[in-house]
Amino acid sequence: MKFHKLQGSGNDFILVDGRDVEHDWAGLARAVCQRHLGVGADGLLVVERSKVADLKMRVFNPDGSKAEACGNGLRCFVKYAIEQELTDEVSPGAEPGNPCLTVETLAGIGKAKAYVAGNKVTWVEVSMGMPRFKPQQIPITGEVDIIPILNYPLTLGKRKLGLSLLSMGNPHAVCFVSEPVVKFPLEEVGPKVEKHYMFPQGTNFEIARILDKKKLEARVWERGVGETLACGSGACAITVAARLLNYVGTDVDIIFPGGALAVHWDGKGEVMLGGPVEGVFAGEWLK
Repeated sequence: MKFHKLQGSGNDFILVDGRDVEHDWAGLARAVCQRHLGVGADGLLVVERSKVADLKMRVFNPDGSKAEACGNGLRCFVKYAIEQELTDEVSPGAEPGNPCLTVETLAGIGKAKAYVAGNKVTWVEVSMGMPRFKPQQIPITGEVDIIPILNYPLTLGKRKLGLSLLSMGNPHAVCFVSEPVVKFPLEEVGPKVEKHYMFPQGTNFEIARILDKKKLEARVWERGVGETLACGSGACAITVAARLLNYVGTDVDIIFPGGALAVHWDGKGEVMLGGPVEGVFAGEWLK
């Protein structure tokens, strides 16, 4: 099976053309995403045909579970689909040389705009849809009287967290801290938040520190993955929570260990995510 590996701000993915192909994708994800015994990646992205969009993207985490949304994965998917000419439906877009693509996901249809330089897609901007705040949309268990849920108190042993809870098509719990994020014990706290009983489907956990009105630094513990160098839907969740708390304005740069992502949210409409995308290598899976 031939594959390509791509990355966006350090968030890396293996992409395969699964159109008209039957396969155990979950099993493949568990094998191919292993860092030492496989190719190594934060997820497996499978291209499929769609009846409602140009293409369909299926996302499998390294543990074989499915993800509803994946912002950086969607951006890498668009680069792969355009450069490999996997669809004839790509529209030229409003600007010459910047094609647009619609992609079906479990979270809905994502709209993407690619920026091309030297016949290569170098930057992709995607619509991540509307943030969702109702407990059943995230989802979370328990009675919550105030929506949106901001700085919700959660106690883990001796540690107290203030979590802002929302969905970007997948669940997110955002915690703002005053110390540099590198000092936060994410490896210890992340799994506990991810699998806390209040999140029946698990959750992605982000910690973020405000640097100024337009810039934050962050780290993320992804559900079914562990810590990753960046997270697109996580960047969107952080921005939405920060704006609702009046920490930031409309346009924000989220600085992850793997690089920066640009997020735009006007406080009402869809969240826009942009950032660089790069090809890493192509190969053939022999197992």
